Amino acid sequence: MGRPAAFVRLSGCIEPCCPWCDTAYARERGRSMDLPVILEKVAALGKDLVVITGGEPFMQWKTGLAELETRLLESGYRVQYETSGKAGIPDSVKGHVVCSPKFLEQRWCFDTQYVSRVDDFKFVVVDDCEHVSNFVRTHNIPSQKVWIMPLGATRNEQLARLADTWNFCETHNFNFTPRLHTLAFNNKRGV
Repeated sequence: MGRPAAFVRLSGCIEPCCPWCDTAYARERGRSMDLPVILEKVAALGKDLVVITGGEPFMQWKTGLAELETRLLESGYRVQYETSGKAGIPDSVKGHVVCSPKFLEQRWCFDTQYVSRVDDFKFVVVDDCEHVSNFVRTHNIPSQKVWIMPLGATRNEQLARLADTWNFCETHNFNFTPRLHTLAFNNKRGV
């Protein structure tokens, strides 16, 4: 949290999609880019951490993402994925996997066979957080691997939920993570 990073946003997602999605534009309107172009754009940003997110990034594992990961790691970058886990988590992934399972339609949209492949879990919460603590307890996830983020695509939405989210984290010994870029720049894209 709070570390400057180059973001590679991939398009495509898997139903059910989150009704609160703050990057709905990433579901369908992607454009193809050659690997050298992506690597050049990442290098131009001058960051040593590359966060690959989506949509759902692992949908593209076999069509270029695995090769992108290899090239980034060979070039000395740290690679982190942000995924819901709905597309699975490849056995051969070498980057740091942050999984944000979605609680939709009164169920978790996450195949629990992938719990052991997740480095950290990030849960986006609104008001009722008990389903998160139940998930963590059921799957025996250490609290230091759990990050809780208040839902909010704008600064005001983040601020409205910060205190309750903080209290939930404190009660359960979870890590607290606001959307720092949203607090600093509101809903401006490209920062």
